[in-house]
Amino acid sequence: QVQLVESGGGLVQAGGSLRLSCAASGRTFSSFVMGWFRQAPGKEREFVATISWTGGSTYYADSVKGRFSISRDNAKNTVYLQMNSLKPEDTAVYYCAADWEISTMPWEYDYWGQGTQVTVSS
Repeated sequence: QVQLVESGGGLVQAGGSLRLSCAASGRTFSSFVMGWFRQAPGKEREFVATISWTGGSTYYADSVKGRFSISRDNAKNTVYLQMNSLKPEDTAVYYCAADWEISTMPWEYDYWGQGTQVTVSS
């Protein structure tokens, strides 16, 4: 079992930046692949980024590639999502998730945080 708590969301103008954090507690953080997903109103939850156990491998959705960066600090049990050049279409609730294997599919992740709202104004 692992508990996940996101923070860092907020309101930002287009072109701005935000850094999301997800703090984990419970089982050994380094045992988990960590992912970020987002869900906009009326839309399905979609993959944003994922990072392997040691941080050596990262994967991104095409829509955020080159603008977002996922990282983790296993000593602090925290995963981050640095979001630059934000666009109004990035507006969504952002969730972090944990699982045992790398995946871009939300239904394959066993553990989820409560989400943090990101709103990008035009």
